[in-house]
Amino acid sequence: MTGSRPPAARAPSPAPRLPAPRLPLPGRPRTVIVHHSARTAHRSPVRAARRLAVVVPLVCALAALVSCTKQEEALTTPCGVVVDGSGSAAAVKQGFDSEEKLKHSLVEFLTDQKCGTVDFAPITRSSRSSSCRQDQVDLDPPHDANTDQKVQRADARRAAALAALAELKCARTQNGSDVWGALARIGETVPDDGGTPKLLVVSDFDQSDPEFVLSRQDLSTEAERAKVIDSLVRKRGLPGIKGMEVFPVGLGMQYSAKPSEADDFQAFWVEVLEGRAEAHVDNQYKR
Repeated sequence: MTGSRPPAARAPSPAPRLPAPRLPLPGRPRTVIVHHSARTAHRSPVRAARRLAVVVPLVCALAALVSCTKQEEALTTPCGVVVDGSGSAAAVKQGFDSEEKLKHSLVEFLTDQKCGTVDFAPITRSSRSSSCRQDQVDLDPPHDANTDQKVQRADARRAAALAALAELKCARTQNGSDVWGALARIGETVPDDGGTPKLLVVSDFDQSDPEFVLSRQDLSTEAERAKVIDSLVRKRGLPGIKGMEVFPVGLGMQYSAKPSEADDFQAFWVEVLEGRAEAHVDNQYKR
């Protein structure tokens, strides 16, 4: 009996050959790859956001500081305000209410004309020698880099408004309407070294003082008006307002129901102010 032979044992498979490690070439830096964990990747944006939260307020604060320290344009225009304390300027039916018109036009005038200073003159029975006086108000006060000039200037304009009302209150105690003398006085008071002076004259211009009453004069023709002006110039001289800009408020309002007389009255004062005194009349604030 032939016996069966057991199967021959298989030779073990050769082990797989691993690739030889790649060595860096001489003189060339070895590149190292770093793998970040999910936690590290999450942390980076958080840190960036925190840094941004710190930096942004600092930038905003710096911008605000620059804005606060920006200097405003200097105000250099010399200005003057004339207020009428006569009976015709009272708040009555036949009056034109100089106080109301002063309140509604003064701050607008000071702002529009970029007034750096403002002086005052009253219209009384003898305006040039009146005891009613208010000090000049500086509308562009001294300041430093940290001054809020807008607030500072607004306060100065309010001070000017109070001074003008005080001048008006005093003028009412010296009843009369010497407009000519008030123009002469403000012309002497306002400085002329800071550009063209601007004058706000709150009055109906009804010249009436112990020596002269305009309403009794004949103003119907150019020739008659010239005679009246010549007489006043001989006795009182011309107001020294040459080259100044005059802004009347209330001029001729007493003649609102008499158009022909209103035209003659206005023509008289235009000739006085522009033709003789060589000022310029602007009706921007005429009410």
